[in-house]
Amino acid sequence: ILILNCVSSLENGLALTPPMGFNTWQRYRCTVNCEDFPNECISDCLIRRTADILEKEYLKCGYNYLVLDDCWLANTRDKQGNLIANGTRFPNGIKDLVKYVHSKGLKFGIYGNFGERTCAGYPGIKYDLLRDAQTFASWEVDFVKLDGCFSDTEEKELGYPEFGRYLNRSGREIVYSCSWPAYLEEKSMQPNFTKLIEYCNMWRNYEDIEDSWSSVIDVTDYFAEHQNYIAQFSGPGHWNDPDMLVIGNFGLSYDQSKAQMAIWCILAAPLFISADLTSMKPEFRSILVNSVAISINQDPMGIAGRRIYKRKGLEIWRKPILPQNKGHFSYGIIFLNKRTGMPTILYRTSSELGLYNPQGYIVEDVFEGSKVKWEDGVIKVKINPSGVVFLKFTVICDPHQGFDFNDNSFPYF
Repeated sequence: ILILNCVSSLENGLALTPPMGFNTWQRYRCTVNCEDFPNECISDCLIRRTADILEKEYLKCGYNYLVLDDCWLANTRDKQGNLIANGTRFPNGIKDLVKYVHSKGLKFGIYGNFGERTCAGYPGIKYDLLRDAQTFASWEVDFVKLDGCFSDTEEKELGYPEFGRYLNRSGREIVYSCSWPAYLEEKSMQPNFTKLIEYCNMWRNYEDIEDSWSSVIDVTDYFAEHQNYIAQFSGPGHWNDPDMLVIGNFGLSYDQSKAQMAIWCILAAPLFISADLTSMKPEFRSILVNSVAISINQDPMGIAGRRIYKRKGLEIWRKPILPQNKGHFSYGIIFLNKRTGMPTILYRTSSELGLYNPQGYIVEDVFEGSKVKWEDGVIKVKINPSGVVFLKFTVICDPHQGFDFNDNSFPYF
């Protein structure tokens, strides 16, 4: 069953495909000791250095937001009650930094917290919603992530929408990322997504991701177990957010990194890298900039993919994408192996995968960049432990589209 998005949403015209970019938090956390950690502390230098690399290596792939997370603030507001950056680590202030980021063709994102203080203990925005929305707009910020430490459920119910209204009235186009649902999940409370999408462009649904395979799987399991409810609320302008990509850090192998990228793309998730771009190994960078994977994530229909098969540590996930042929969609499909030990071979027919286009499909291995051979209408995939096989099935509208009849290996069925 294909469920299309028919929900009303925040009408700021932004985030019509899942936002992409970089966020400081998972990799750099709240590192503020620039003497001992000069290349890792949250600072003007870090953001400028990251902006330079994003412009050179990632912007052309769609990674255009650079988000400065917690720990950029001074310990107190200024005498007029305005938020200000730490003067030592951000000597020129935020507005000057935003100008530099914009000069690179990037958009600038910033962190705030709906509470008396941020999660790391810096000034929060709870009592200054209008003032702080105006401050961010005056700095020409393009994206605001609003966390929810140190405020109760009832306060969030009022505060998140109120801040969203102030952002929309600020005169600045600002993507609004809400952590509101994650705090409700902590209390086993179901978020009101119908209300949420009226105010937020994206929202973190679950716990902060960590730099480990177990964390990636924990987040993945949450989305699978709740997909029948939450998937329908994800779409153009309003996205479920499983949190940052931890590819290129310390905790994921190459296969596990491909798995995270594939799952996030199938989920139609925002893609925010959180790693040291200066030391990113080429094999991990190649995952992050894979154009076919990104095209599946950025499909304009914005349909969140779902898990369609689960058995003994093996899973299949499927996302409808364009183009279509008389109601038959193209698909991104991943075969996920959660097992340890040896690679696993899995056989599946086209009907078991829900592929019914009478003209057939062009089939591509996303990470290998190669055609996939079919025999008698059955696909055979070999999946590494804690890894994936990620395939793109593109519908054929004309039987002669896109292949050479002399190429017997072409995946046409």
